[in-house]
Order: sequence, then structure tokens, then C-alpha cells
Amino acid sequence: MPSASVYTVAVRALCEFTAKRGDLDLRFTPSPTGAEGVEGHGVVTARRGVGYQTEVALSGDWGPLRVRGRADGWDPVARRLEEIKTYRGDLAHVPDNHRQLHWAQARVYGALICHQLGLQQVALALVYYNIDTRQETVFTETGEAATLQAFFEEQCRHFAAWSAQETAHRAARDEALRALAFPMPAFRTGQRELAEAVYRAARAGRCLMAQAPTGIGKTVGTLFPLLRAMPPDASRAGSGLDKVFYLAAKTPGRQLALDALQSLRAGLPKAPLRVLELVARDKACEHPDKACHGESCPLARGFYDRLSAARQAAVDAAGAGLLARERVRAVALQHQVCPYYLAQELARWADAVVGDYNYWFDTSALLFALTQMDGWRVAVLVDEAHNLVERARSMYSAELEQGALRALRRSAAPVSPPLKRALDRLNRHWNALQREQRTPYAASQALPDAFVEALNRTLATLTDLQADQPALAGELALSGADLQRFYFDALHFARLAESFGPHSLFDITLRPGRAPLPERPAASTLCIRNLVPAPHLQPRLAAAQAVVLFSATLSPQAYHADLLGLPANTAWIDVPSPFTARQLSVGVARHISTRWADRSRSLAPIVDAIAGQFAARPGLYLAFFSSYDYLDQVFALLREQHPDLPCWEQQRQMPEAAREAFLARFMPGAQGVGFAVLGGAFAEGIDLPGERLIGAFIATLGLPQVNPVNEQIRARMEAVFVGRGYDYTYLYPGLQKVVQAAGRVIRSPVDEGVLVLMDDRFSRAEVRALLPAWWEARETGSEQFRE
Repeated sequence: MPSASVYTVAVRALCEFTAKRGDLDLRFTPSPTGAEGVEGHGVVTARRGVGYQTEVALSGDWGPLRVRGRADGWDPVARRLEEIKTYRGDLAHVPDNHRQLHWAQARVYGALICHQLGLQQVALALVYYNIDTRQETVFTETGEAATLQAFFEEQCRHFAAWSAQETAHRAARDEALRALAFPMPAFRTGQRELAEAVYRAARAGRCLMAQAPTGIGKTVGTLFPLLRAMPPDASRAGSGLDKVFYLAAKTPGRQLALDALQSLRAGLPKAPLRVLELVARDKACEHPDKACHGESCPLARGFYDRLSAARQAAVDAAGAGLLARERVRAVALQHQVCPYYLAQELARWADAVVGDYNYWFDTSALLFALTQMDGWRVAVLVDEAHNLVERARSMYSAELEQGALRALRRSAAPVSPPLKRALDRLNRHWNALQREQRTPYAASQALPDAFVEALNRTLATLTDLQADQPALAGELALSGADLQRFYFDALHFARLAESFGPHSLFDITLRPGRAPLPERPAASTLCIRNLVPAPHLQPRLAAAQAVVLFSATLSPQAYHADLLGLPANTAWIDVPSPFTARQLSVGVARHISTRWADRSRSLAPIVDAIAGQFAARPGLYLAFFSSYDYLDQVFALLREQHPDLPCWEQQRQMPEAAREAFLARFMPGAQGVGFAVLGGAFAEGIDLPGERLIGAFIATLGLPQVNPVNEQIRARMEAVFVGRGYDYTYLYPGLQKVVQAAGRVIRSPVDEGVLVLMDDRFSRAEVRALLPAWWEARETGSEQFRE
């Protein structure tokens, strides 16, 4: 095991730190995905002769600095080292600072191989491979060993002060974390058991599923043991963690994590723990009307020239507080760099990162890519992990709208004949797909190869045109956002087509509108719809030292293990609830049916139950419904029959300010009923303890709607997981939402409240078995639940 004073850095990370200069330039030439890059490297190396070596491990030391990496290719006969880069579009449009970075990597690898093999000189080749045309462009130079060694040492000297600072930071961090104390006077019931299971998973390097009830402090209970597991054990090689990634599905979850990390940092001397919050680009962008390159955005102009000072200022600021969104923004604007891309750079140097699921699990996940490149040992915490199934399905699904294609075709006609021809060809293939379709929705287990080929050719044409004509959107009389949306939707669709398999299906949905004509078929939506995300997620899970998925609703265990692709040795803990049946009065309104056919008859009984419970015990309640339409009907009837009962409702597409106003009404001393949609913004992730919420009404089982898409999912679930099709598609996802919403009522050992489950199906044994064991539900008729 290397000495603690040795600082190890990857070749690419070293060169990006030392050799990147000039503008941030993200013009409309997206780089290939990681999978496409690997495939491109494979194509290039397969063309080489016998004896050609790939992924050659190289390393070298300079003082306390250890530089390591894997050279893409080495020809021992020609003594030629190759650095392979994949790209799209016109090579001439690859920015100069990117080329300088690529040459820096090649020269560092050249120095390392000369030293390792005792060579006096080496041929260096920079190989650019076009993913779309499959053509190589090669640039070469001869490097003398002494010259390359001087270049290597120059990069190391440039990095030396930073690496010394980082070595000192890591040592101080580990020393402090070894003595980290739990930030509360005592563990809550079940919290210690959870913490111990998380610590064991981190030390053993395995995956853990932790089902733990709402209100026991899962956030602190999972972060604390992982921070304690970060310092390496001197007696165990390969122990310890470089980073902890806390991933949440929604903004409230991120804030809870930041609050917990702040309380944990408060117990550390000099707080030597860097905590970074990552937010979406649209929330961090200072100039949304400008493109991400130096000719358009002032914060992209000279970005890499000012990055060094901004980076140092940010890590200095991390000693005084969390690098949350506003603090990163303040540092970025002080140094006139982009806040979003400064945060992405700081992810390399943070100890704990808080962000959305997509930063690890998405197709272009930043934290996953950095971990792979730098060889970090990381622990990944997945908050409210019951959400990951649907979120992952969304990440690995793609849609194309024919209306967007038709708009682009119309605008391309007078501007670019080559683009018009490509779009016409794509539209013909599209129309052919739906010409024989007799139903509004049709699904297939195979992709239309001719359409996918036409789509790839269109993307190649559009990529080249955008590289040659930066003002293409204006010439096409389209907004840049519209062109960008179509392009990236098409690119995502094409990429997912490459990994299409039994885990997904292809479907076509005809859109209502004017009656179709032979020459103008109805517009449609094409979708690659992921149903089982496991094949996509398994490499992400395997890349982490430890993964902890926690939630109050992870039952049944097999459902999540199957759909998420969890390893066979995944550990499981079901933390007993600290709450008792005395705290929550649970009633099942067996006289109410919320089935679709019974909706109109259910309105009056639901209103009577809500009004009667409120009269018996005034206070603050939430009422949950399966849809906005159902919510609106009950809300209108309640207002009509009980105009003096305070009530307010969740609106469709509610902005953040309106959501805050909705929650602001839940204050001690207030009274009323808030109407919300099950599974929406107010059904999980909100904390309303004590008098702020004394009861909930749930007028639905939460079952997904029976429609052609869900029936396709049910059929596929039945084929893959025999006998579980209905449960995996409808029952389990629905009841998870019910339990999550009910968990808003009891938040602490002193809370007491009422839960009214409004549907006769809650009386069924198979449904009751999926509800928390500590609930003691009693069936009732039309009488009230709490007199």
C-alpha cells in the first residue's frame, strides 16, 4: 500500500489540471458516449497488427507525486504509442485547447513508457476516430526521452503545490473522521442498527438494501457510518473511501443531506470535509439565452485561464461552510467563470457530493465517469430508493415527436438541400412504420432497422452542418432551443437503439388531430421504452465500493432486486419501526370504492368522511387522490357542501413558489385540509411534525392506470418474472406510494395522528401484507375514525 504521503493522480486528470487553457467551448458537436468511445477504441485497435498492445498500464513518480494511467495502444515493433480520441462532426472544429490537452496526455504517456522500457525515443500518434464515418485521422511526432521527461516534470511541478495541499487535506480529513462523533445526544430507536449495517457494507465492499421507517433519521444514520468508513485501515490493503456520493430523487432530499452533513462537519476540528452540491444546468446557468462557448457567453470566455484561481478560492471557502449552490455561484461570479462547470470541476476535489440520481446512473453520468477515470473508491447512497425504478426507466427511455421533425423539414427546405434530403428520408421511414397501424398504440419487441439507419444518417448530416454553420438555427428559422431539443432527442434515441434488448420495447403512439391523408399520415410519437433497468444499472452498481439503497418502502425485497439488478450478495436490513399503533389510528373505509367505475358514487362518501373527521378533531390534514381530475371533483364538492372548512389544492405543474405557499399553510395553530396527488410533490420528502399535520386521507390504492403501455409492461414482467406481472406493474408500485404518503403523519416518537384508507380493497389480505406491520388497521363503515 502506498505511503500516505504519496499523492496518486491519473494522467488525464493531471493534464486537464495543467494543460487546459482558453475558452469553455461546448458547441453543437456532442462527444460520443462512453460506450461509443469504448467501441471506437476497439475498432481502431482491431485494425492494428499482431503484437499490438492495448490498455498498457504505465506509472511514474516525481517526488511525492505518483502519476498513473493506461495508454490506449502500443506497437512494440514500431515503438509507437497511440492516444485514441473519438469524436463526431468535423475534426477541424475540435477546439485548439482540446487538441493541446490530447497532445499533453500523449506526451506524458510517452515519458512514462520511455522510462519504463528504457527507450531513448518514441513515436507518438494522436488518432482521431469519427464515430459516424468510421474514419481515422492520425497526427504523429517523434519524442525524445529527455524532452518528454522534461515535459512530464513540468506538468508535475505545475501540479505539485495543489497535490501537496490535497495530501495535507486528505490526512487531516481522515484523522478527523476517525474521531467523528455522532452529532446527536443519542441514537434514535433503529438508527444505530441502520448505521452499523451501513458501516459493515462499506467495509466489506458490498451493496445494502435498508428498509427503515420514516422519522428515525435515515439521512444522518447512513452518512455518519460512511464518513467513519472513509479513513483507510492500516492493517487492510485497499480499505477506506475516497468519496461519498449522496443521491436524491428530489430537491428536499438533497437539502436534508446538506443539513445532515453540516451537522456532522460541526463536530470536526477545522471542519476538514469538503461537501459539494451539484444542481442541474438550467438551475445554475447565469446566461440561459447564450450558448456555452467563448464567442457567446462571457463566463465561458477564458474559463480555463481563470479556473485555477476560482478552484482555489472554492476549496478555501469549503473550510468555512458547504459548497452548496449559492456559495459555488458566489465564487464563480467573483472569478467570472460558469457556476455549473465550476461545480463539475470541484467534484474532483470534494469529499462528499450531494446531487440527483442522474449523476451516477444516467447515460452520461458525471460522477460515474470521474470515478472510472480516476479509479476512486466511492460509496453511493441512494435516498428514497423506491424511486429509482421509475427514474432509471426514464433515463434509459427515449422519445421522438414527429411534429418536431416536420417543423425542421419545413424550415430546412430553402436553406440546406442535403439536410432536407436526410430529413425527407427519415420521414418516409417514419410514415412507413405507422402506415399499417390500425390502433392508436402499437408495441414491438424489435427495432425497425431501416428507420434507425435513416436516423443515424440524419444525425451525421445535422452534426456536420452545425459544425460548419454555427448560426444554423437562425438560418432554419428555428429557435436554438428547438433545434437543440430535436437533435439531442434524436441522439439519445440512436444511442439507446444500440443497447436495445429484452429489457426494452419499441412503441408507436398516434397523436389525435386532423384526419390523416395518404400523403400526410397522422403525427406520431416513437419510443424506446425501458421496462427493466437492471442491465443498464448493473455496471454502475459494480463500479462503487459500496452502494446503500434506503427507503421506508423497499418491500418486497425481490421486486427492487430484480428490476434494479442488485448483486446476488446484496445485504438486507429491515429496521423495526420505533412507532406504535397507539400513535396512529388507522381506519379502512370499506364502504368506499375508488375504482374508475365507482368514482362518481365515491365523491359524497369521501367528502362526508373528510368533513366528519375534521369536525371531530380540527387540525391540519392532507388528502391524497389518484389524479388531478379526481382531486378536483372531491374538492369542488367539499367546497360546496362545507364552505366553512378551510381547504386548498395542489395545482398542475406547480412552480416552486406555489409549492412553498402550499406547505406554508401547515403551521402550528392552523386548520384545514390540503388536497394533493398521490406520488406528487407533497406525498413524500416533506416534514410536517407535530401539529403541522395530524392526519391523512388516502382515496386510492395508487395503482397505475390500466392502459396499453402498462399492459405491455405487465406482459413483459410476466414473461421475465413469471407469476409476478400484475404485482410488479400495478400492486407494488401503487402501495409504495400509499405508505410514503402515510409516512407524512408520524414523524417523531411523540407525534400522534389519524390515517384513513378509503377503499374496500385495503381490507384484502394481499394488500394488508404490504402495509407496515406496526399499523393496526380497523375496518369501519361510514362512522368516523377519531371521535
